[in-house]
Amino acid sequence: MINRRLIVAGLASLALTASASAEDWRTKYPEITFAVHPEENASGVTERYTPFVNYLSKELGVKVTLRIANDYAAVIEGQRAGNIHIGYYGPASFARARLTGVKTDAFVIDVNADGSKGYYSVFYVLAKSPYRKIEDLKGKNLGLVDPNSTSGNNMPRFSLNQKGIDADSYFSKVVFTGSHENAVLALAQGTVEVAANWWKTDDDSNLARMITKNMVKSADGKTLTKDDFRIIAKSELIINSPFAYLSDLPEDMKAAIKKAFLDAATKEPDTFNKLSDGKNKPWESTSNEDFNKTIELIKFVDNLRKKGS
Repeated sequence: MINRRLIVAGLASLALTASASAEDWRTKYPEITFAVHPEENASGVTERYTPFVNYLSKELGVKVTLRIANDYAAVIEGQRAGNIHIGYYGPASFARARLTGVKTDAFVIDVNADGSKGYYSVFYVLAKSPYRKIEDLKGKNLGLVDPNSTSGNNMPRFSLNQKGIDADSYFSKVVFTGSHENAVLALAQGTVEVAANWWKTDDDSNLARMITKNMVKSADGKTLTKDDFRIIAKSELIINSPFAYLSDLPEDMKAAIKKAFLDAATKEPDTFNKLSDGKNKPWESTSNEDFNKTIELIKFVDNLRKKGS
């Protein structure tokens, strides 16, 4: 017959085991690295993400270090090497990571203000220019963002291909600017005549963020507004960006990370809202399977490159 003393002892043992398990991952990972892909300049990323990294440190009970990646590939390779525990990807760079064998799992996804989970790639020209459609720009310079950017390279190339256009032969020059901000600046300052970028709505885009900060200036120093730009083409919907952690992290550690992200909007709304300038709803759970269509897009673009080489 099981007496009360044995039951109490058993419960105590279970509690100690659970406590030891929680302690184990924090002992093994006293510091974790959270990397962000380069959507804007380094100072902007630091200002936007530092409060959130501090929140993560508090919630997880370990030091969380912010790493601002030089480009999308740096997040991929950092996770491949195991040096980045949590990465904020673009959908194409996450698909590239999965496609090339990086053991990483998407766990939450950005959610737009209207509850949707997608955005678009657009082609901007200057409003004062004569260009009204892509076909007007043959022989001109095209500004793209980064080879692993969804809205800044992969989807633009896919959209152009649907029109029977090969970017590298159709345009005089294809310029990789390195960031979405730099692509806008290249257009504003006349380095390129058309530039690709991400866009959700007129008030929620990289261009809108830059205009709010008075960052967009022409070659002669004039500050430009949204009215100085025109969208001449918009892609089909692209799934939003995911956050992903290394697949081989301890399960209780991954559960703690995911919970911290899902709780952020409730526990620290100001910190959460700072990440998107108040444009996004709380993160929602996602999985690797949600990005299978993007993997197919990457394969398609890779085949385009092979044909052109």
